[in-house]
Amino acid sequence: MPCIRINGEDRTLSGHVDSLAALIAELGLTGKRIAIERNGEIVPRSQHANTPLTEGDALEIVVAVGGG
Repeated sequence: MPCIRINGEDRTLSGHVDSLAALIAELGLTGKRIAIERNGEIVPRSQHANTPLTEGDALEIVVAVGGG
């Protein structure tokens, strides 16, 4: 089970969370407008399913909030 940092908080992932797409589902963010930075690099939405999570990754996840 990898340990990663999400928005400054250390988290240990369960075994089935092995990609950004799986993490997004685990966090309940599927279908939301989000931006993810992994180790200082923005990950395009098209690459979420193909981007593995590894021990020590640092993620910043931003959720867009609409309003007016």
